[in-house]
Amino acid sequence: MSVPQNSDHPLSPEELAEVVARDIPAGAYVNLGIGQPTLVSNYLSAEDDVTLHTENGMLGMGAEAHGDEVDPDLINAGKIPVVETEGCSYFHHADSFAMMRGGHLDCCVLGAFQVDQQGNLANWHTGKPDAIPAVGGAMDLATGAKQTFVMMTLKAKKGQSKLVKECTMPLTGVGCVSRIYTDLGVFLLEDGKVTVRETFGVGFDELAQQVEVELTPAQWPAR
Repeated sequence: MSVPQNSDHPLSPEELAEVVARDIPAGAYVNLGIGQPTLVSNYLSAEDDVTLHTENGMLGMGAEAHGDEVDPDLINAGKIPVVETEGCSYFHHADSFAMMRGGHLDCCVLGAFQVDQQGNLANWHTGKPDAIPAVGGAMDLATGAKQTFVMMTLKAKKGQSKLVKECTMPLTGVGCVSRIYTDLGVFLLEDGKVTVRETFGVGFDELAQQVEVELTPAQWPAR
């Protein structure tokens, strides 16, 4: 079974954000992590019926703000100015974490240093002695959200794959990741197996040579 190559080039973060946004189901309550995932808000509209939550106490976050839209008091968790959507609400930081920990979010989209084939996530610390840890709300989100999507480049700066057989960095969450969106392809994780839904800029065989895990073509269409 062939895997569709849906682009002749690796996707930019903005192009990948659009792919992620299309996959978020209508009616979902979603948290977008710091980094690339924040771009997803720019590709959601009122018609998509997706409500964005931030751990700093905002429900109904909109897209990134520009020009006269910028209000320094309206920011996402990454301190990027955003706009409000109709019905937007604000609340205490503790209440926001209660929403995350209480299983009220349908999905979170997080960045990662590593994800392994069992769906384990490492994104808060590289484990190096001189590295600065950055927990934030990632552990709460990975544990509390009904689904965890990861959005990242497939390769690290030195060229090694971030999709691995077993994470070697400190874990953020165990068995929590169900889907990985990368610049070279979309991976679906289930029961220790990694399937490829689509590729970008490379074919399936070439992609399989760039990771250490065994890849299987997904049954198409796979959403």
